[in-house]
Amino acid sequence: MISYNTSELSQKAMKKLLIGAINRPIALVGTQSTAGDFNLGPFSYFNIASFHPPVISLAIQRKEDGTHKDTARNLLEQGEASVHIVNEATVSDANQTAASLPYGESELSRTAFKPVTSQTIQVPYLKEAPIVYEARYLTHQTIHAAEQATADVFLLQIQRVHLSQEVYDEATGYVDYARLKPVTRLAGNDYATLGEIFQVERPD
Repeated sequence: MISYNTSELSQKAMKKLLIGAINRPIALVGTQSTAGDFNLGPFSYFNIASFHPPVISLAIQRKEDGTHKDTARNLLEQGEASVHIVNEATVSDANQTAASLPYGESELSRTAFKPVTSQTIQVPYLKEAPIVYEARYLTHQTIHAAEQATADVFLLQIQRVHLSQEVYDEATGYVDYARLKPVTRLAGNDYATLGEIFQVERPD
């Protein structure tokens, strides 16, 4: 077993040990600026925080100078987001939204996605996404390295869920993840598909 104290590792080395070991679901997050510009960005520091109430977590790293990325800025200013689950059918276009564009320039133009009017928030959502959560800002926590702010962890409360009939069984209430075909983020340019599904019974 090889062991390190985190103080022995560079930022790059520590990042490799995290993203290489922890595979993450991908959220394609839509937000809107105060001027009404639609922003899209993929984030893999994303997960469930609570199901009652329904809350998802989203961690967004800051830029090197400590300022917020567009998604974080819009969440703090406008407080709303459309959160899309990325799958095999949408991952290529979702990846295009990771491009660094000037604030106010929409990543939508780099994709084939079509925006649709949301029902509980002002931010549109994407027609092609298999699952979408309309969400509102609940709270956030800033993470610091020494004295510098390096990231923000947002909690977003879900207001409405949109589900493709191809991946959702209304009779049972379950998502069919074999049909959903979600993808996860690994290190570098690597992604992973769902792979083999198996069961392990939980103890009483």
